Amino acid sequence: MRLLVLLWGCLVLPGYEALEGPKEISGFEGDTVSLRCTYREELRDHRKYWCRKGGILFSRCSGTIYAGKEGQETTEGRVSIHDSRQELSLIVTLWNLTLQDAGKYWCGVEKRGPDESLLISLFVFPGSSRPPKQLDSTSAEDASPALSSSSSKPRVSIPMVRVLAPVLVLLSLLSAAGLIAFSSHLLLWRKEARQAMETQRNEKVYLSHLNHRTSELDPEEAFEISSPTFLSD
Repeated sequence: MRLLVLLWGCLVLPGYEALEGPKEISGFEGDTVSLRCTYREELRDHRKYWCRKGGILFSRCSGTIYAGKEGQETTEGRVSIHDSRQELSLIVTLWNLTLQDAGKYWCGVEKRGPDESLLISLFVFPGSSRPPKQLDSTSAEDASPALSSSSSKPRVSIPMVRVLAPVLVLLSLLSAAGLIAFSSHLLLWRKEARQAMETQRNEKVYLSHLNHRTSELDPEEAFEISSPTFLSD
């Protein structure tokens, strides 16, 4: 019974765990994505390839790209593959993704009998659905001097405002106090001027009334009224 299980495993599941890698990758239109398929030591000298999944029996692959010998990188169109035998890994890079690139691909190794292969699904999303980019620490360090200087201005201006705020408030209070004092002095001066004018007018009325009265009296009575009276001891 065990022999039958082992035989079924060899026929149905060839290359079990012979290749390891991601089950799926994704990106947006125009992006560049890379993946790594690792293989076992006994597959170091075997030829590796990358292809799009075709039919089931005779057309298993379409657009097959084989890795170059002795670690040379192979590029066809927007796809490049590189067999790093020191790291026991096949590196695949796809540039400038399009929606038509979405599908299933084989990362494979040729050998006697069925090839060792790993099925990978590629998902490509429209560029319009791309989220807005955020600056990371690296891009922030690589920013231009003009950008860094402009971004540093608010940092300097904030403490300056805090320092100048009490001074501005004090100046405003002093200006208001000076304006109030000036207004009070002006009102007092106008009041004193009005009182002086009223006093002068009253004196003129009194003198005119006195002159009119004295003109109606005898000279002696007028002299007594207009002359001061002195009391003798």
